Amino acid sequence: MPRPLTFYEFFAGGGMARLGLGGEWTCLFANDIDADKAAAYRANWGDAEFVEGDLATIAAREIPGRADLAWASFPCQDLSLAGGGKGMGAAGDAVKTRSGAFWLFHEKMRALRAEGRAPRAVVLENVVGVLTSHGMRDFCAVVAALDELGYRTGALTLDARWFTPQSRPRVFFVAVQKSPLAAPARAGAGLVAHEAQPLWTSASLRAARAALPAELAANWQWWRLPEPARRNAELAELLEDSPADAPWRPPAATERLLALMAPAHRQKIAAIQASGARRVGAVFRRTRTDENGLKRQRAEVRFDGLAGCLRTPRGGSSRQTIMEVHRETIRTRLLSPREAARLMGLPDSYRLPPSAGAAYELCGDGLCAPVVRHLAEHLLQPLLRDSAPQGLAAAE
Repeated sequence: MPRPLTFYEFFAGGGMARLGLGGEWTCLFANDIDADKAAAYRANWGDAEFVEGDLATIAAREIPGRADLAWASFPCQDLSLAGGGKGMGAAGDAVKTRSGAFWLFHEKMRALRAEGRAPRAVVLENVVGVLTSHGMRDFCAVVAALDELGYRTGALTLDARWFTPQSRPRVFFVAVQKSPLAAPARAGAGLVAHEAQPLWTSASLRAARAALPAELAANWQWWRLPEPARRNAELAELLEDSPADAPWRPPAATERLLALMAPAHRQKIAAIQASGARRVGAVFRRTRTDENGLKRQRAEVRFDGLAGCLRTPRGGSSRQTIMEVHRETIRTRLLSPREAARLMGLPDSYRLPPSAGAAYELCGDGLCAPVVRHLAEHLLQPLLRDSAPQGLAAAE
């Protein structure tokens, strides 16, 4: 039986990367600064490997051993559409923007490398805004930072919708050490792609890759992943009828929500009513610019079996609303914390924070665990098991 692969989990939140990686992996170190997320991590995984606090205050000597993988889902707020566009800043600017915490991670990796303990692979996860932020300069900065650390980098855009009923596209940078060696058969033939795979590479990712300077483009790697099995759950199947912590709202509240909808969204509801079917959809409030150039709050509903992307109040969005339509009856309520957790692929045995707000924050900031599992099973584990410890050679 092969030895367990080892990993560090930076910006760990509630340990969703750990959950997704699964039992073939052993955690050596995990860290988060948020007290509620730290409590959730400990409640689910214990505190043997967990260090709560600011990453800036953690020395390399506190990060044990040499891991096969360093996973970092660094803060996304300044890269998301709702985050004001501050971006990542430059090296040394970690305290100036929340997404600049990437540079703290970079410092730790540099220190580990100086000690001969650099992880064999790195995965960075963030919102798709990282591809376009600051005219693609933030994307180039990430690739350049990994290159400086001695890694060959590629990226994929993976959407949770393939695995759970939630529309949640995210970018995953996957980097492996550049030390030359003969590429193993599976890595050379099955994991390395000669061009972008359309399913896993958005137009924005391809454009960002095309914008890389020649010296970085030379070390870029397109990765190959198989198509996942067809998702077998719709939004309605993950919902409870009347959760105690998300009761159905009074009719007047639903009427106010309907009044915020543009005609196209009201027509969707009318068509369902006319059909006599019972349908459940997800509603988000957004700010839209009307035909007169004025910004107005709008409510938008989708009935495609998916929830919208879970977000956090800090990211500029409120909790998602569930809408049930059946003939003349329309009722609405907030998504419950447990339902949000299910949309992230967390089992009902996963212990959520007792506060609904903290639970929703945990999920909105977190990783979709089945996405991590797919990446681990079909790319990370073969890369690390089928190659020598020094790295992976480029595809011919």
